[in-house]
Amino acid sequence: MPSRHVVDVGSSPSCHLGGNIGGRTAAGTRSPVNPFFERIVEPFADHLTLFAVAFTAAVLVMQRVMVGGNRRNPRVLLGLLAAHVLVVAIAAIAVGFIDIRTEANLLGRLLVGWVIVLGVAGFLFDVVLVRIRMTPSRIIQDLTVFGAIGVASLVILRRGGVDVTGIVATSAVITAVIGLSLQDTLGNTIGGLTLQLDDSIHTGDWIKVGDIVGKVKEVRWRFTAVETRNWETVYIPNSKLVKGDVIVLGKRSDQPEQWRRWVWFNVDFRHAPTNVMDCVTDALRAAPIKNVSADPPPNCVLMDFGESTARYAVRYWLTDLAHDDPTDSSVRVRMYFALKRAGIPLALPAHALFLTEDTNKRRERKQREAQDRRFLALKRIAVFAPLDDKELEIIAERLIFAPFSRGELITRQGAEAHWLYMIDEGTVSVRVAVNDAEQEVTTMGEGGVFGEMSLLTGETRAASVYAVDDVDCWRLDQAAFKTILMDRPEVARPIAALLAERQVQLIEVKETLDATARDRQLKEQETQLLSKMRAFFGI
Repeated sequence: MPSRHVVDVGSSPSCHLGGNIGGRTAAGTRSPVNPFFERIVEPFADHLTLFAVAFTAAVLVMQRVMVGGNRRNPRVLLGLLAAHVLVVAIAAIAVGFIDIRTEANLLGRLLVGWVIVLGVAGFLFDVVLVRIRMTPSRIIQDLTVFGAIGVASLVILRRGGVDVTGIVATSAVITAVIGLSLQDTLGNTIGGLTLQLDDSIHTGDWIKVGDIVGKVKEVRWRFTAVETRNWETVYIPNSKLVKGDVIVLGKRSDQPEQWRRWVWFNVDFRHAPTNVMDCVTDALRAAPIKNVSADPPPNCVLMDFGESTARYAVRYWLTDLAHDDPTDSSVRVRMYFALKRAGIPLALPAHALFLTEDTNKRRERKQREAQDRRFLALKRIAVFAPLDDKELEIIAERLIFAPFSRGELITRQGAEAHWLYMIDEGTVSVRVAVNDAEQEVTTMGEGGVFGEMSLLTGETRAASVYAVDDVDCWRLDQAAFKTILMDRPEVARPIAALLAERQVQLIEVKETLDATARDRQLKEQETQLLSKMRAFFGI
């Protein structure tokens, strides 16, 4: 007669899932168990399904409330919970099938164990460690979870009467077979683990691998995701990163993240290299350029001599590695205007050849057109209103064209200079230093004049002037103006009145003036300035 197996099935499906948790064997006897397990864990055995549901819900709620959204995908956790409920249903239906119910009990306990491990991991990594600003890499998290699942599975199987020694031996053989058949995949996996352990590449690093340059988005088991500036995501196998050369951009020990860039240009041999390098370097350092580091400062160097030109390079340090080309463009614009102001043209290609019949009439026509342009610019400027056309012609001949790029510093407060600037096109911002910060006093557009105080009195610059957009200016030195004042000293008074108005505007930035105080300041400034002009020019 076949032997009958007696199983303590309890009174509900959930009881079947807890039948062996206390160490019960198939014959109904109780094996020796840990007293802690027997007293603490076993009372929950009859309610594993309810416990699993409540535990999962609590973990998901804590993640959402404390973190503001689930960082770890909850689908796996919910899927295991659903599988557990399905196993419970199978155990309840399988009446009379002892083997099926026993295996369902064991599988149900395994699923609950996995749910608990994943829930604890989600709470630990996505809530606790995030709150204390400690976020291990994804591979380290996965290793921890896999290890915990393995340990929990072995404990549950052993308490369910399964010989875990055989499972371990069998799994070793299977692992060896898989290792031989999946060498590339394992190489990538081990490579990813190596990258995490040696701490060489981090999320957010800018790297260059071959022709690929981008920002590391995530290091996964098999690949590293890199986002390029072209809005592409490149998946680079981890084995390639471990075996090949990887350049981490902008990284240096104990230094901020910044990357040196090179901007090349050519100038012909007619211009001294010292003049070229000083001109470009001064322009780049005069005013900040967005995403260009002030320390180390940008510089210009002579790199090579060609057949007909000298080759130069601007070197600067980029602070935001995502904006390389736009910042290169800003540097080129600043460099171009600086060279144009200095009368240093960029070199033409050596093979370019221009043939123009240069006649006296043509030269005279070009000079006349340039003179007319300067004369019309002077006519629009209020400070020269007291002068007649002949005097304006004299000044027009002495004007020098001076263009500036957007954001460039034209004059600096406190600097000694002897130039007057007239705006032919564009807008400038006049700023003064107040409490260690620059404050805008006013803006000027076409026809505006600044720098007249230094030109007419020899004083240092009272304000800094920046180009709001691309600005074309005409620049006038003291010698030309002195000629006019010596012939007609009476024009000094209306010019002094204009300068006094500017001075009062600067005073109003620092202190409040009522109408009476303003008029008094205006008269005082006009008198003082007129006296300084006469003394400076000897009139």
